[in-house]
Amino acid sequence: MAPRLPRSAAMVLATILGSLCLVALSDDEQLENLRFVRRAEDYASLVSHYNYIVIGGGTAGCPLAATLSEHSRVLLLERGGLPYRNMSSQEHFTDALADTTLASPAQRFISEDGVVNARARVLGGGSCLNAGFYTRASVDYVRAAGWDARLVNSSYRWVERTLVSRPDVPPWQAALRDALLEAGVTPDNGFTFDHVTGTKIGGTIFDNAGQRHTAADFLRHARPSGLTVLLYATAAGYTVLQDPLAVVAYTAADTYTRNVSPVAEGAPYPVAYGVVFADPLGVQHRVYLQDGAKNEVILSAGTLGSPQLLMLSGVGPQAHLEAHGVQVLVDQPMVGQGVADNPMNSVFIPSPVPVVGITRSGSFIEGVSGSEFGIPVSEGARRLARSFGLFSPQVKPPRLRCFHPLDYLVDRCFGSDNLGTLPPKQRTPEALQRAAEAMRRLDRRAFRGGFILEKILGPVSSGHIELRSTDPRANPAVTFNYFQEKEDLNRCVQGIQTIERVIQSRAFANFTYANASVESIFADSANFPVNLLPRHVNDSRTPEQYCRDTVMTIWHYHGGCQVGAVVDDDYRVFGVQRLRVIDSSTFKYSPGTNPQATVMMLGRYMGVKIQAERWRK
Repeated sequence: MAPRLPRSAAMVLATILGSLCLVALSDDEQLENLRFVRRAEDYASLVSHYNYIVIGGGTAGCPLAATLSEHSRVLLLERGGLPYRNMSSQEHFTDALADTTLASPAQRFISEDGVVNARARVLGGGSCLNAGFYTRASVDYVRAAGWDARLVNSSYRWVERTLVSRPDVPPWQAALRDALLEAGVTPDNGFTFDHVTGTKIGGTIFDNAGQRHTAADFLRHARPSGLTVLLYATAAGYTVLQDPLAVVAYTAADTYTRNVSPVAEGAPYPVAYGVVFADPLGVQHRVYLQDGAKNEVILSAGTLGSPQLLMLSGVGPQAHLEAHGVQVLVDQPMVGQGVADNPMNSVFIPSPVPVVGITRSGSFIEGVSGSEFGIPVSEGARRLARSFGLFSPQVKPPRLRCFHPLDYLVDRCFGSDNLGTLPPKQRTPEALQRAAEAMRRLDRRAFRGGFILEKILGPVSSGHIELRSTDPRANPAVTFNYFQEKEDLNRCVQGIQTIERVIQSRAFANFTYANASVESIFADSANFPVNLLPRHVNDSRTPEQYCRDTVMTIWHYHGGCQVGAVVDDDYRVFGVQRLRVIDSSTFKYSPGTNPQATVMMLGRYMGVKIQAERWRK
């Protein structure tokens, strides 16, 4: 179990994204560079055998598969495509999140709490869609997880050599850093990957040329003859493999389906045996593990995918599975439980001018500005923009209110197309497009400013994942129970109070309008379209109400297959042989200020450990 900081501890983060990448490699060029990566329909073999089958080519799956391929034959199955083109460009940062088509690398879902979220559907997973922040887990977290500290550090270094850069610190972020120090978030730790008390500059997966690096880059370290990566592999349906052994057969990534046979007589547990998937042309492929107890299926499908896959395969709460007509293989009531998302609250600070701290209150605060959060700030970029970052009517729920200290810039805003006046059923794609067109006509000063984002530690509150249906392509129902526990709410309030001190600091004075009070900034931000929750519109909104009203995600959800509940300390699934889960679904708490570093580290870490186990007599 990960440690908790004392109630008096808080963490504040501000960091930088890289600059715009003007040239991105094409899909064909990437395929030529990685010859073992191919589309599923180009996979000629209808039946094949591997030492390891890794399901999910995401933040954990890519480093895991690359590491295992050094001495074994590995198949990596990914439901999406390649992470190139606009995903590499900072200026197009939110385009993927705004894309709701079936081909989008970001599959949108809305939690039962009413918060808009997304899950990755692309090789490289969330590292292709996130803001690029990189920071390690704390020493206490590593110790509580029972990990080998030396191997953890070498695995982090392996990740950092491939992906991570030291960011520049533009004026807005420099002012935020100085404001955090002035607000008491001390000491100044400078640049470091480590999780330390005080203010620091963390790493970024955007390089100095502005190119995003993703977990897919780890595949360049793979042994080409040891790895096969298949893209766009989809479900084959409810197929039961016939074999003397008990079988749990899995399909690729988003295409999870239930494929089970009864436990063979004399076998103590069911045994993971292979995978069935269909390529985009509908051709079925069967992939088996080679003989031997050390050959394994490994789920790295993420917080939503891995528990969903287990349940659709008959491993989960018996009553829930039976209610959906799923044959129960293992009654495991903890599958899908303990799912949590670190709630985030944002404040937009309009600025007349076009970093990480760990305080003492249990919240993290991240700062981004201008186009660094996908907001097109130049005239040309805005005319061509597909989305408007956190301003986007496409990215967040369409209930936008125009606000800015320079009211004459936005006083007409959307006019008759103001989405905030439309009933939900009238908020059509056409209405969203009209809103985006109206935003393109706004003066660029309306987009000038920055966000300060607050995310709490932990969290303590948690929820669950349940099946909506047996359709393996459908998102499951997800409940996070944001701020259910008072400790989480207290941490949010303390984080908001830190942001107030930052806004009022001398260091930040040049980046705020003189006529914009703290109260007006928070009042305007409270009406920003960040979720589907009802607003409490009044002038006496408390910090507690602000936290609840403006809750959103920073995509740090985790849990559902937690260590000690669903998997053991070596990430083997209880009750099923030759099956592991290695991804963020095994975490009880989110590590560090941003989890992607630790998820990637875990892929490398477990790859090294599994290799060592394989050759140990």
